[in-house]
Amino acid sequence: MSILARPAVATLAAKTMQSVTRLASRRAAGPGSTAAWQARFPEYPHAVTEATVPTSVAPAPVTVYAPPAGTATRPPVHVNFHGGGYVMSMPEIDDALCRFLAVEAGVIVVNVRYVVAPQHPFPAAPTQAYDVVRWVAGHGAEHGWDGGRLTVGGQSAGGGLAAAVARQAHERSGPPIALQVLHYPPLDLATPGRDKQAAVAKPVLRPWMGEIFDASYVPDVRERAHRLVSPAGAADTADLTGIAPALVITAGHDLLRNEAIRYAERLDAAGALVEHHDVAGADHGYDAKDDEKARLVYALIARHIRRATGAQPPAAS
Repeated sequence: MSILARPAVATLAAKTMQSVTRLASRRAAGPGSTAAWQARFPEYPHAVTEATVPTSVAPAPVTVYAPPAGTATRPPVHVNFHGGGYVMSMPEIDDALCRFLAVEAGVIVVNVRYVVAPQHPFPAAPTQAYDVVRWVAGHGAEHGWDGGRLTVGGQSAGGGLAAAVARQAHERSGPPIALQVLHYPPLDLATPGRDKQAAVAKPVLRPWMGEIFDASYVPDVRERAHRLVSPAGAADTADLTGIAPALVITAGHDLLRNEAIRYAERLDAAGALVEHHDVAGADHGYDAKDDEKARLVYALIARHIRRATGAQPPAAS
């Protein structure tokens, strides 16, 4: 075990990363700034409202992206969870994705600023994420949304949270989820990052990063086998028959690819895999820099969301 895997050291490293990320997001322009994220895909308007969802953990700020006017009287809802290793609070990195899906899938997109570690270790984030989804299902009609036609999704750590939400909904008999979108998710924290294999010598997500994220998010090594943390781990063998249908997207060079494939196979065995799509030649977080690949994969996600919810397609399609 390296020194970075020690919870106290990981906590210090994680807080330093948070500070650097906050400084970058506050810059008026440049890579990492909020303005830079919002400048991507300018043809999709940044028409949003802000709200706060009450949860059992803490109030969850959300940004709500609306589909084009006239899309539907009560459009379905897609709840999105951003990435960041369960440590960085940066929902703005998914701004382009959320704008894209609102238009191309014809849905309300609720982008969640969930609590992060080390300030809020497991199980705070998946508990809060599930509470948000339950609130959307129960209160969507008050806002003109159809909470009965509901999908969840996320990229990287957000994909892990989407999987955890779908699992809780499965175990607690609701709310009904029409689709879970798992985009290059971490699904096996029980296996240390140094024991994972990528297809390239120097993947974007390095094992040392995984040590910081994992030890900050789940300080107790024994808890990393928990079903809401490691559904692709060897310890989780429960029957998943009846869980929400899943779109699993992996990146060919990603350190997390193999565990996502294992989970896709497990979902397939339970009759819950809609599609596993592998982005060849891509690495973790590829869509933040490669607009061409991002558009293709976002369009795939939009098609699956429309199909799962019966959402009205965009007028131009």
